[in-house]
Amino acid sequence: MGFGMGPWAMGRYGGLAASAWALSLGAVPAMAAPAATAPVAVRQTLDRIESAANAQDLDAVMAAYAASFTSDTGFDYDQLSQTLVALWQQYDNLTYEVELLTWEATGPGAYTLETRTRVTGTQVLTHRRLALEAEVTSRQRLENGQITRQDTLSEASRITSGTNPPTLQTQLPSTLAPGQSFAFDTIVLEPLEGRALMGVAVDEGVTAIDFFEPRPVVFDVLSAGGLYKLGTAPESPDQRWISAVIIREDGLVVETRRVAVE
Repeated sequence: MGFGMGPWAMGRYGGLAASAWALSLGAVPAMAAPAATAPVAVRQTLDRIESAANAQDLDAVMAAYAASFTSDTGFDYDQLSQTLVALWQQYDNLTYEVELLTWEATGPGAYTLETRTRVTGTQVLTHRRLALEAEVTSRQRLENGQITRQDTLSEASRITSGTNPPTLQTQLPSTLAPGQSFAFDTIVLEPLEGRALMGVAVDEGVTAIDFFEPRPVVFDVLSAGGLYKLGTAPESPDQRWISAVIIREDGLVVETRRVAVE
């Protein structure tokens, strides 16, 4: 992947702590070329990063990032490294699949890339097993074989636990204008059949500080088959992680989306 690693989701729900990272790249440049025509050096760089991530080789992954690395969420080189360590301590069997979507040469040895990265893995806790699925696309700048900048364009993750976790259908805008009102609608697709549901909606900032900050939440008993919340976007440009957490007697699911306020 000509990808970078960006924070995907951070779920913190009572005693449940689950985090996900993505090695990613993003938006399509106006003059972008198909992935199949990418220079060998670009493909080799992405393959090398993907292999290092799957091996959880921190030194090899971070060698692909410039010391001056910046991102749209405020993560710098050191914070990226710290977050990878924290993630791999929780999920020791993550699998990364990186798809190069487009590329554009922007100067000698410099490229703008778009990738889609999928991450899957499990975390075993004392009383439960968590399964993670995540997908992210983002734009990254590659200069002389190192990633110098990353901007995440879309991000979604799902964490499940239990024998039969609820299946959700989530409706949420991917972009909002500053101050815009919006609805966050999450429906459980299976019939209730007399079973109780509990749930909560969580709105968090997409920053290095928010990634590491645990927050307790209070669950509500849901009178219907899902969550429906109304919200208002911040008054200035921002990015938010918005999650639905649904618990049923036979399983739990956490669905997280990134929303851009621009």
